[in-house]
Amino acid sequence: MTKLRGILPECRRARLRERLAAGDRLRLIEAHSGLSGIVGDSALWEASSGPVEFDGLWLSSLTCSAIKGLPDVELNIMERRLETIDEVLTVTTKPIVVDGDTGGTEANFEYLCTKLEAMGVSAVVIEDKTGPKRNSLSAGARQILESPETFGRKIRCGKERLRSRDFLIFARIESLIAGLDVDDAIERARCYLEYGADGILIHSRERTAEQILAFLDAYRRLCDELGFRRPVLAVPTSYNLVTAATLFQAGVDIVIYANHLLRATVAAMRSVCQQILEHDKSSEVERNCVPIPDLFDMVGFSEIVRRDKAAV
Repeated sequence: MTKLRGILPECRRARLRERLAAGDRLRLIEAHSGLSGIVGDSALWEASSGPVEFDGLWLSSLTCSAIKGLPDVELNIMERRLETIDEVLTVTTKPIVVDGDTGGTEANFEYLCTKLEAMGVSAVVIEDKTGPKRNSLSAGARQILESPETFGRKIRCGKERLRSRDFLIFARIESLIAGLDVDDAIERARCYLEYGADGILIHSRERTAEQILAFLDAYRRLCDELGFRRPVLAVPTSYNLVTAATLFQAGVDIVIYANHLLRATVAAMRSVCQQILEHDKSSEVERNCVPIPDLFDMVGFSEIVRRDKAAV
């Protein structure tokens, strides 16, 4: 028995759409396993103005591949991804947004959307690159974009297969990653919105947020022209000096911290390994490790022990 949270799929799935409709600005943290999902779902900081927590979880293609020792080139097949997503869903309560890579073929994407919708996932993000994609943060990788119309048709196919209005499809625009300009990104945004995308993720690997802010200015004008607006998502991995509050003020609706829990895990594991090798014992690393009783509490083992004692 794990630490089951007991939230129904239809209850969880609708939360992201409801919060966006209410005008909320949301922060998501990456999860790549059930345990990391528990950590992100329960993270809390007591600020002077009140408690602050993450609003949802991001199931990253990069981290879900890396945790299995695989490169982020769509090698981690979707059925294996779905197992990881189910792990996280089982032990968390907050909305989940899934990184769907390119979405595959239209038929593949239709299957993915219906499967995620039934599981209780709130949204999927797919990027407008040809598959198998290359990770966007790699400066040396060749990034090949799909034609806007072809990608738009994939979005439409996914939308047509949905059985509720709660599940959202976000289009991730890779123009800035591929070395193109904001004008190209805006034209792609226009196309994807017209094909039915529920929002736009704009990505950049520049060290500052200038490209993102320029896109947001142009996006406001585009939405005025279209007569409607859809949410914008941003991933400040490389331009990490900008705060979420600043991005929200500029027009971003969802900020995603897309790979930090896994990267922190790798750094911690390396440090522990080196210290054990250095000292030939493990006492020195205990201060950097979660106590075993805390781990028991996190995953529900302590509750099982309490039940065992009560049954005697």
